[in-house]
Amino acid sequence: MKTIHKFRIDTGKDITTLTLREGYRIVRCEYVLSDKAVYLWVEQPLSVSTPSIEQRFRVAHSGEPVPDDFSYAGTAVDPFGPEAYHLFQLPNAVKRSVTPIRQGLTSAHTSSSAALQRASA
Repeated sequence: MKTIHKFRIDTGKDITTLTLREGYRIVRCEYVLSDKAVYLWVEQPLSVSTPSIEQRFRVAHSGEPVPDDFSYAGTAVDPFGPEAYHLFQLPNAVKRSVTPIRQGLTSAHTSSSAALQRASA
């Protein structure tokens, strides 16, 4: 089985990192006027046994140079403004093994969770 998920993409110079399943496919990039934001729709497998990767994306404005190894992924246009947002995938996605969420927590998260549990007791 597969599904399509929607992700908000940062339109500044910051990089947006998404955790996606291997075999994902970008199906749409669009400027959503009501949110004044760029969104990305991605089709990906639902199987929990499919490994995940961390894929990085960056938005560039028209005429803004990007490195040669960035791959164009789509364009979103503000229909009531002069802006066009061009989405690029950065190279070298990082593969992640399939691990339960609890095992992926850092000690800082674990300490915070423990403190919250003690406080609510």
